[in-house]
Amino acid sequence: MHLLDLLTPARVKANVITSGKKRLLEQLASALSAGADGESERGIYDGLCGRERLGSTGLGHGVAIPHGRSARLASATGVFMRLAEPVDFNAPDGMPVDLVFALVVPEHYAQQHLLLLANLAEMFGDAGFRDRLRAAGDSAALYALLAEWQSEHPAAA
Repeated sequence: MHLLDLLTPARVKANVITSGKKRLLEQLASALSAGADGESERGIYDGLCGRERLGSTGLGHGVAIPHGRSARLASATGVFMRLAEPVDFNAPDGMPVDLVFALVVPEHYAQQHLLLLANLAEMFGDAGFRDRLRAAGDSAALYALLAEWQSEHPAAA
């Protein structure tokens, strides 16, 4: 599974306004559960929060990858948000976060979950790519950059 398989253009958002980490996790859960029932959204939110309690999913350099598992989902889903203003995410480098890729996978996706996280860490480990994401004009430009990265890294699956 490629990272782009997790996204749709509607789940890539530029200049998202949020008031803090908790509100951001709520927004991510809503976007990840779009089209599902409210119980699924709540379960995703609880999963994201539960994972954050284990330790911050902030990677550093202004990037976070909140993630979790859900028994209610049949396939992995992702959402990418570039925040209008960075929020504190308790990242190891102390930098607030403005680039967020959230991921939720079915319970049985243990190996795929780890591979997706490794691919995301590789993608966001590229300082030039992070700069291009921050400079992108809108959501469509962000999606195009993510698609371009995927096409340049076909082994990242």
